[in-house]
Amino acid sequence: MTRLPCMWMRGGTSKGGYFLRNDLPPDTSARDALLLRVMGSPDPRQIDGMGGADPLTSKVALVSRSSRPGVDVDYLFLQVFVDQAIVTDQQNCGNILAGVGPFAIERGLVAAGDGETRVTIFMENSGQIAVATVRTPGGAVDYAGDAAIDGVPGTAAPIPLEFRDTAGSTCGALLPTGNAADTIEGVACTLIDNGMPCIVLAAADVGATGYEDRDTLDAHTALKARLEKIRLAAGPRMNLGDVAQKSVPKMMLVARPRHGGAISVRSFIPHRAHASIGVLGAVSVATACLIEGSPAAALADIPAGARKTLSVEHPTGEMSCVIETDPDGNVVSAALLRTARKLMDGTVFA
Repeated sequence: MTRLPCMWMRGGTSKGGYFLRNDLPPDTSARDALLLRVMGSPDPRQIDGMGGADPLTSKVALVSRSSRPGVDVDYLFLQVFVDQAIVTDQQNCGNILAGVGPFAIERGLVAAGDGETRVTIFMENSGQIAVATVRTPGGAVDYAGDAAIDGVPGTAAPIPLEFRDTAGSTCGALLPTGNAADTIEGVACTLIDNGMPCIVLAAADVGATGYEDRDTLDAHTALKARLEKIRLAAGPRMNLGDVAQKSVPKMMLVARPRHGGAISVRSFIPHRAHASIGVLGAVSVATACLIEGSPAAALADIPAGARKTLSVEHPTGEMSCVIETDPDGNVVSAALLRTARKLMDGTVFA
């Protein structure tokens, strides 16, 4: 049996294991085999591991001190599938990212300041940089606070996340086909990557309302089959190749907002409905709302100004994305507010 130092954390609306990269085998196959054991995959209940029988609680962050100029730590996100023996690095996770700054400070990779500490993070999955601001009164991470995010009960210390150079980070361009909309399987879709490869389409165009709860969507097998046909056809167009065994692109069903936000969305990640929406998925959807001729733009309520706060409504609340554009309408930066909490620090066995 293998012993691994590990910290279990909630990051945003996700949860998973945070490891120092050097504590895991350098060989990818050996590393993945260990992580499958840690999570208890493949098994729908993950009963023999730490996973919570949900993609949102079967996640891993590998963190190491960075040698890159101006960067504090490197972060590799790994999605451990629940019921398949798959570990993939084909996407980022902006929720798990929220715990990387606190973890790096706790492990001594970044020296804490008195008051707050900015941690610059290189996201290896996509080559992007994010800056997390962590509250550190007295030089120690403080997880308590009054910031609330939908999908998480209670409050915690705020962790603002600023994203840089997200456009086209995985697909090579914000719009990999160059089009505001492409017709796939008879449905108008925006193929977009502003930190997360997504296919954004009007819920009504695939027989949904865009206001369903998660269980209703997960039980709608005909809808899921149709979305998968669209996803498989879009993968090569997005420079992702065959995506049958990949967790990207995500499927985003949009509708008019109902609660004062900019857009309503129901997200598939990609084969199960999301309880809320991923951080970078929300950024990509918010960006799609700003693209003239896209299905999202036709349904969205957009505030005025170069710096826009777009509230993305999802099944358990909303996520506000602050999007800044230049005079030509190009996205310059994106920022969100997340929280994180340390749940366990010790040894996990595999």
